[in-house]
Amino acid sequence: MEEPACQTLKGLGHCVVKDAPPSVYYFPDYITEAEEAYLLQQVYKAPKTKWTQLKGRRLQNWGGLPHPKGMLAEKLPEWLQKYAERISALDIFAGKTANHVLVNEYNPGQGIMPHEDGPLYYPTVSTISLGSHTVLDFYHPINSAQTDVPQTEESRYCLSLLVQPRSLLVLQDEMYKHYLHGIQGVVQDTLTDRVANLSHATACAGDCLTRGTRVSLTIRHVPKILRAALLLGKK
Repeated sequence: MEEPACQTLKGLGHCVVKDAPPSVYYFPDYITEAEEAYLLQQVYKAPKTKWTQLKGRRLQNWGGLPHPKGMLAEKLPEWLQKYAERISALDIFAGKTANHVLVNEYNPGQGIMPHEDGPLYYPTVSTISLGSHTVLDFYHPINSAQTDVPQTEESRYCLSLLVQPRSLLVLQDEMYKHYLHGIQGVVQDTLTDRVANLSHATACAGDCLTRGTRVSLTIRHVPKILRAALLLGKK
């Protein structure tokens, strides 16, 4: 479902997930099966040295390493630049073009602890999913002032989103700035009515979905860029 380049995200009301806090946009079948196969091929053609193994997943970092002092930018490969430009044409980065892509690989049973993306990025995250679905869970942050009540993941849980293969998910505003997001390390997901985007997906509450290997392309804009001369201490 390739949206016209001139059409901005704010004009795509049919993609808004209204049962979630502001702002969640979900595009099922954003890319075709052929595009999905091509992107997976490119991911796995990358040199072994490009992969970083973490607990629960492995990843590739493209575009540079974000840092509080700024990112020393590297040119995105053509196969990623195409989608960075296509998504940026929705005007989700205030007129800027995405310059950073994180490729995450999750095998069945792998996940990631609840976290926030932080201030190094423009406060919008866009994700294309390949290969398999996952369920993204959202949580209220720990309230440091509330010390008399146990604040477990379960008590802080807010809602979930079903993220299907070939979809595009965009998070902005409150959903980016306030909520933590994570993925449970399970091999199957039983969907409940707490999955806020079921009306946008080909699934129903009560469905049990078995995970395969999922690859996600997290496409973002890093505003603070370092010039090589500055990094070397030159003016």
